[in-house]
Amino acid sequence: MIWNSGHIEKPHFCHSYSRSRVASPMQRQSLRSKVRRKFVVTTNSKHGLKASPNLLNRKFETGRPNQVWGSGIAYLSTRAGWLYLAVFIDLYSRRVVGWCVSPSLGHETVLKALSRAIWQRRPGPNLMIHSDQGVQFCCEGFRKILFEHQFIQSMIRRGNCWDNAVAESFFRSLKTEWFYHIDLIDQDHAERELFAYIEGFYNNQRLHAYLNYLSPADFEKRKHKNAA
Repeated sequence: MIWNSGHIEKPHFCHSYSRSRVASPMQRQSLRSKVRRKFVVTTNSKHGLKASPNLLNRKFETGRPNQVWGSGIAYLSTRAGWLYLAVFIDLYSRRVVGWCVSPSLGHETVLKALSRAIWQRRPGPNLMIHSDQGVQFCCEGFRKILFEHQFIQSMIRRGNCWDNAVAESFFRSLKTEWFYHIDLIDQDHAERELFAYIEGFYNNQRLHAYLNYLSPADFEKRKHKNAA
């Protein structure tokens, strides 16, 4: 599947080819693959706030929606300065259920993303929120919201990104498929482009191997239809 802000194309079939078989025609057409780059970690876990235990313990498969949400923060550079993207992802369908982009790395950005997720999904009590040990997730303001909604908090072990593999995978896809190939001007531009990528493409059209090559939206629709 190929994505950009103006065009979405779905393949009609898939075949396996060796690297050399693909490389030669790409070179002739001056094409390059979308490569992954190392990016800076935004987590500030060097604080005096108490961390929660890793209750999820890498059990990334869930049997129903709104059972576990993974969360994380990534940085985005623009011509006007740095932005920070906070997301919440339902592990059931890998759907991004709430997000917020802001020039602030404070916990308010995370709370706004969480508020949007709660408004959209209407989860019940005992929803597990899994994140890193960043100060935004350990602070009193964030934990107050979890307490008010009777949510359960889970955190990765310090310095172990594999404990938060679902969020890390999303950010890797975001940067490989979108961010490295766009020149962001400012926050307004980033919000428009992120909406197109997350809501228009990632949630509704991007095929996921974990979901048997369905999009998150199609996966949820199919499961809901089969359960009815």
